Amino acid sequence: MATQQPGPLAEVVAPVTAGWRLLFMPSRVRELAVALGGSVMVPSVVGGPLLLAALVVAVISGSSLVWGGFWVLLALTVVAVIVLTVAMMYVTVSMTVRWVEFRPLGDPAQVVIARFLRSSTMAMADLQRVVVIERLSLGQRQSIKVVLHTRSETVECEPAAFAPLARVDAQALTSWLTEQLGRSQVAVERQTVVKRNFLRPDEWWTPSHTAELWQVPVGEVDGIAAQRGVEIYGYTPRAAAMYSPATTVTVYDPGRAYEVAEELRAERAAGQAADSTAAPGPSEDDATDSR
Repeated sequence: MATQQPGPLAEVVAPVTAGWRLLFMPSRVRELAVALGGSVMVPSVVGGPLLLAALVVAVISGSSLVWGGFWVLLALTVVAVIVLTVAMMYVTVSMTVRWVEFRPLGDPAQVVIARFLRSSTMAMADLQRVVVIERLSLGQRQSIKVVLHTRSETVECEPAAFAPLARVDAQALTSWLTEQLGRSQVAVERQTVVKRNFLRPDEWWTPSHTAELWQVPVGEVDGIAAQRGVEIYGYTPRAAAMYSPATTVTVYDPGRAYEVAEELRAERAAGQAADSTAAPGPSEDDATDSR
């Protein structure tokens, strides 16, 4: 009898009566609550300040025209909430994948894809390949998903909000899928997508932040950036554009700057290892003298 998958996949992979199940959505109720909360909060946060300002002006002025504008804004906010709620519910119910099962245990011949309200079964021969896609930004995971490429469609399976699958190791997941699908000759790939385009200058790094990451004095940042091909952008902040047009701020591309930080860290570690290896031990004469 199959047991719970040990290790990093214990919360997302489980044996069921028919086979192995890979879980993307632990709770349908929680997912609906998240979708509903988001659809209500976004219009409220955007329209709330406008509604509050319009209400204050209407109360102070007492003008029927201002009150009319307030009621129009309120009606538009309610309509936006309704439209966004319907859209979010439709996307959640129609496109979200709850789990995928490989049946039976050991040598699966079928793949079952369970969506929010329905499930579909296909032969393993119809599954052409599986891709695990991990998106990273500055070394931190942004998202992970499993893409099933079949003969008739491409099914994207993304973990729900706060689902354990969002935290699992991508290589461990790829290895498990390879183990399950290897006998069926289904190719399993892992792809890493690294974000390299950052909004300039808002998301670019200042000299002090870059120096802290590189563990060097601020004065050395420009030289290292030039030596290692880190793109630099200089601009005049809006606050200084009128009164001090000659004032410029220099920022650095975070994508390449992060890679340089990793390179410097590796070089320092290698240098420390070399120094410890080259450190001289006690000589034979010293050992004789000690005796």
